[in-house]
Amino acid sequence: MNPTTADRTRDRGQRFAWAITGSGHFVEESIELAARLPDVDIFLSKAGEEVLPLYHIGRELLKQRFRVFRDKSASAVPVGMLYEDLYHTLVIAPATSNTVAKCAYGISDTLPTNLFAQAGKRSIPSIVFACDTEPHVITKAPHEWVELRPRRVELENVERLSHIEYCTVARSVGDLEAALEARLSELALAWNASAS
Repeated sequence: MNPTTADRTRDRGQRFAWAITGSGHFVEESIELAARLPDVDIFLSKAGEEVLPLYHIGRELLKQRFRVFRDKSASAVPVGMLYEDLYHTLVIAPATSNTVAKCAYGISDTLPTNLFAQAGKRSIPSIVFACDTEPHVITKAPHEWVELRPRRVELENVERLSHIEYCTVARSVGDLEAALEARLSELALAWNASAS
C-alpha cells in the first residue's frame, strides 16, 4: 500500500519549526506569515531575541500565538525535538547573512543553524528566507529604511545554500509565501483562515 501525503505528514509530525535569527529584514512580514500557518513553534536565536524588541516584537507577544523556544544551551537542546518526529518542515525567516553562510558551509553553532543541519540529516525540508539576495537591497532598520549593497561573498553564500539538499531558498517575502504555499499543498494542509 502506498501512503498518501497526508499519511506521511501524520507519520512525520504535525508542526512547522520556525527559526528567527538576528535580522530585522522583513521580520514583521515573516512573523505574519508564520501566524497564518497551522501549528507553528518559534525557535529564537540569541541574536533574534536581542533584535525583535527593536521592532516592538517581544517574546510575550510571540507567546500569544506560538510555542516559543529559546537558545539557552550550548548544545541547542530544543533541536532534539526534530528526533521526536514533531516537525514536518523547518523555516528560517528571516535569515541573516551569518546564518546563511553557516548553513551553506555546514557550520551549526546556533539554534537555527543546528536546526538546519539536523533537519537536513532527518530529510526534513527547510525553507530559508535569506536577507542578502540582490546587489541592492532596501530593508527596514529599527527606525528607518536603509539601502544595503551585499558583498559578492554574501550573494555567493545564498547561491551555495540553494544547492543544499532539502533546502528551498526564498529571496523575497513573495518567494517565502510561495514556498510556504507549495509546502502546505504537499502536506495537504491550508493557511489559517482566522489569522490576519
